[in-house]
Amino acid sequence: MTSTHNTSEENSNAQLRFKAHLKALTHQISGRALDGELEHWLNTHAGPDSDVYQNLKASCLEGVSQAWLCNREGAGIRYGRIFKPSDDLNGFSVDVVDMSNIAGPHHTHPKGEIDLIMPIEGEARFDNHPAGWKVYAEQSAHSPTVSLGRALVLYLLPNGEIEFTK
Repeated sequence: MTSTHNTSEENSNAQLRFKAHLKALTHQISGRALDGELEHWLNTHAGPDSDVYQNLKASCLEGVSQAWLCNREGAGIRYGRIFKPSDDLNGFSVDVVDMSNIAGPHHTHPKGEIDLIMPIEGEARFDNHPAGWKVYAEQSAHSPTVSLGRALVLYLLPNGEIEFTK
């Protein structure tokens, strides 16, 4: 008899594939300034038409469907930190949120933030940006907002640093 539920081994394998995709990417961007130049590079080399983007989006969708990604919920936002900062991810932590026409809590990025925007319903935009990458510089701040639909947003945070404002 076969089961329709995912096993912990399948979930573990999916997480390992996801981390392998992220390791390849963080290796390429490690040590670069978090600025407009990096945003342009990411959208050119890892934009929505690239294998990098498609593989990361597929991994995120798989993680959400298997409930090991975005497995917490608060104020209408599903979220979760899947990987803490580590040497194999070049010091980045990895969080993914699932948002639909909502603004999240205001926060600052002490060392910057790199966001992968993956619309999954409608023409979803993140902070008014379509599918692709958005890079926030050190000490920037925002209330992350998804409009025009639903999106998954992957956050890469140097050293996992984020400060929520009151």
